[in-house]
Amino acid sequence: MTKARTLLIGAALAGSLAAGLAAAPAQAATAGAQQVQSPQKHFFGPYHSTFGGGESSGHRSYFKGYWYKDGGRYWFFGDLVDRDRDREYSYVWFRWHDNSGSHVKYYKTFRGLHFDKFGGFKKSRGFDDFKIRVCEGDNRFDDCGGWRDAF
Repeated sequence: MTKARTLLIGAALAGSLAAGLAAAPAQAATAGAQQVQSPQKHFFGPYHSTFGGGESSGHRSYFKGYWYKDGGRYWFFGDLVDRDRDREYSYVWFRWHDNSGSHVKYYKTFRGLHFDKFGGFKKSRGFDDFKIRVCEGDNRFDDCGGWRDAF
C-alpha cells in the first residue's frame, strides 16, 4: 500500500506541475501584451533660464519632462523648478502650431510647478511643433533661454 500511495502522490504532483507549466506561457503572453499597449515616454530637457544677476548655472530655473502619444493625442508632463529661491518668478513658455495657427501659453511660479497631462494635441489637426523656453525675473521676459524643441 505504501508504494501505491507514493505512486499516486507522485502522479498528482507531476500532473499539477505540468498544468502550472502550461499556464505560465499564457500568463507571460498576457503580461507582454499589456506592456506593449502602454505608451512609450520620450524625455526632454532640462531647459534653463539664462544667467542673470551673478547667478551660477546651479541657480538657474529649469524645466524638464516627457511626452507620449496615446489614442492619437500627444500629452506633455513636466516640472518647472526655481532653484535659487530669490523671490523672482520662474516662467515656462509653451509654443505650438496646428491647423488653427501658432499658440503661446506661459506659467509662472516662485518655487516649483508640476504639469500633469498638458496638451492633448492631435496630428490630424495639424499639430507639428512644440517648443519650450524658461525665463526668470521680475517679468516674463527677463533672463529667458532660447526656444527649444521638445518634440
